[in-house]
Amino acid sequence: MRRILVTGAAGQLGSELIPALRERYGSDNVVAAMHRSPLTEEVADSGPFTQVDATEQDSVERAIRDYDIDSLYHLGSLLSVAAEANRPLAHRVNIIGLLNVLEAACDTGLERVVIPSSIAAFGIDTPHDSTPNETLQRPTSLYGISKVFGELMGNYFFERVGLDVRGVRLPGVVSWKVEPGGGTTDYAVDAFYGAIREGRYTCYLRPGTYLPMMYVPDAIKALIEVAEADVDGLKHHADYNVNSMSFEPTELAEAIRRRMPGFEMDYDVDPLRQYIADSWPNSLDDSVARQEWDWRPDYGLEAMVDDMYENLSRKLLG
Repeated sequence: MRRILVTGAAGQLGSELIPALRERYGSDNVVAAMHRSPLTEEVADSGPFTQVDATEQDSVERAIRDYDIDSLYHLGSLLSVAAEANRPLAHRVNIIGLLNVLEAACDTGLERVVIPSSIAAFGIDTPHDSTPNETLQRPTSLYGISKVFGELMGNYFFERVGLDVRGVRLPGVVSWKVEPGGGTTDYAVDAFYGAIREGRYTCYLRPGTYLPMMYVPDAIKALIEVAEADVDGLKHHADYNVNSMSFEPTELAEAIRRRMPGFEMDYDVDPLRQYIADSWPNSLDDSVARQEWDWRPDYGLEAMVDDMYENLSRKLLG
């Protein structure tokens, strides 16, 4: 990879991935692409950026050609709750946008496209504990349906078209640089904001709702490592489980309370988000990723809470 374009650059993942890629490949070689949302100062000030509308294939191709791009991370997406609130927009962004990126990559001769999938690609009928890499996928959310589409299209373009497409199924991602953007697992970020600002948080998921979660440095590590892996060792392509930790709201509250003894969490369950969460795995089996490209996470719950609390406190309190 010489010149990289990252769509969805203003989002939770893009805001963290772009600095990591610029440190690795050089600031001028990683182009941040956003649509309407503003970039963080760190991203805007550290290298080139442009505006791209993934729902228009010409817009994607123009950016690829203008910046002589050879690899692309496509992060632009409407998350689970936001997708349910606007089905037509979710279709344009998550389905049409993905297809446009893949077709633009073929038309411009890109070497590689990385597309993150999600635990949302699973469904109620999927085994919920240690969910295997190959299993029944029957998601009941629009976001999940779009992620299965992305996995299937990624594998199709690799096998039938010859485009090197890769991706990982990310758990819920916890981060502090950008505020949550409409995901079901965002409670795990909201809880820290509530703890630091008010000493309390009302959770929209019920106690006992276990979900696979990952601290953002591990999510960035997984995306970069799968992109850089030797293709000869990959038997899968756009559909790798990656696991880090699983917890439920009460366990997170207890972990925060160990750093902030007065913290309180109560519950006001949101039916939509609870329904979505109940359709997702409790934990993932990521042995395929470990075998094929030596995936290993760095953060567990305690290390994540330590780092999250320290950085977000500095951000909010100065």
